Amino acid sequence: MGTDNFELMKEAKEALSGKWFLAIIAFIIYALIISVFPSFFRDSFGSIISIIIGGPIMLGVASFYLSIARGEQAEINQLFSGFNRFVPAFITYVMVFLIIMGGMILLIIPGVIAALGLAMTFYIMRDDEHISGLNAIKKSWAMMDGYKMKLFILTLIFLGLGILCILTLGIGFLFLGPFAEVCLAKFYDDINGLSFEIDEIGEVSQDSFV
Repeated sequence: MGTDNFELMKEAKEALSGKWFLAIIAFIIYALIISVFPSFFRDSFGSIISIIIGGPIMLGVASFYLSIARGEQAEINQLFSGFNRFVPAFITYVMVFLIIMGGMILLIIPGVIAALGLAMTFYIMRDDEHISGLNAIKKSWAMMDGYKMKLFILTLIFLGLGILCILTLGIGFLFLGPFAEVCLAKFYDDINGLSFEIDEIGEVSQDSFV
């Protein structure tokens, strides 16, 4: 079942060593873009702006925090690298959004399952510049087979830590945000080691599952 969640958290902490300041600055910029920037517009238009920039920003965030998780050179401008692939990132974000919201409308649980199953989508797109959004979604779903509960538990841990951050007057979120992002990047790299392949029409095959 891959690396234990607490071991992944330990690895994330080690990866952030010496990079906390950079990771926190990046998280602040990310938070401002997705929460403050759309608020400058009227409610309905602000929501449209959020959807338009959501995909490229998610792809950029995946790129930045994967670099930290892998011990590579991480730079703030990576947060905006997703705009170089604006159309596929935008389309992918809309598809993911509609799938998750469709599940939420039917019943909350299917929406949560969908969110967990598609959580690796933008990490996959970051690693494969040529993969289509649909294939990235399918590959994420295949990769997460048997790992949704593990990610759900990791998410619950973050929520618990988030409650503790409230006691710090919100300051703790500046550390929890980057830490959670690197943990998710570590989670992706861990299950990505199972060697999945996807063909041109999006049929996923599994070479190994150990």
